[in-house]
Amino acid sequence: MPDQKRILITGVSRGLGLSMAKGMMKRGHRIAGCARSGSAPVELRENGHHYASVDLRSDEAVKAWADSVLADFGTPDLVINNAAIINRSAPLWEVADSEFGELLNINISGVARVIRHFVPAMIERGCGVIVNFSSGWGRSTAPEVAPYCASKWAIEGLTQALSQELPRGIGAVSFNPGVIHTEMLRSCFGEEASHYPGPDEWASRAVPFLDQLDAGENGQAFTCP
Repeated sequence: MPDQKRILITGVSRGLGLSMAKGMMKRGHRIAGCARSGSAPVELRENGHHYASVDLRSDEAVKAWADSVLADFGTPDLVINNAAIINRSAPLWEVADSEFGELLNINISGVARVIRHFVPAMIERGCGVIVNFSSGWGRSTAPEVAPYCASKWAIEGLTQALSQELPRGIGAVSFNPGVIHTEMLRSCFGEEASHYPGPDEWASRAVPFLDQLDAGENGQAFTCP
């Protein structure tokens, strides 16, 4: 991979996504980011970075974004599928079908859509790494977050299968970011979430780790150092 990488990050408007983008920019890389709504974070408005509002629930929207990124930004060296939502904490039988369906549409199908529209270009070029964000709850479980657990366990399986399909030079890994003080964690842990590191502190460890990944690690299931 070149010294200056092209890095694609979903869910980049805040939280882990924005902290990763800022950390990668400090390392001299170019960022193509998307989020579901809102204007581009100030950090992505200049210096050759690319930002778009994209609804990952729509295959058409993801395809249009991919066409724009590939034309204007180039084929990414590193794709980070970070965007995800969590269900309202509740027993599974109290989670509405619409809420469950939307979570799966974003957390699983949204990842598949990004892969569908970017990986062919990576294969054509012959190199690149896809990082699919999992969770501790993609390798274990907890009550009242069954839909989220289901989606992240699915990401682990999806990534393993994808890794077996990719040609030499392309890698796919799953990545458990650990426990971070985010809005998502607060929805589950309440005030206890503040006992954990925030996104910027987390990124100081995560970004160097993600930056050094290569296709030789295809199929691995990583946890943030």
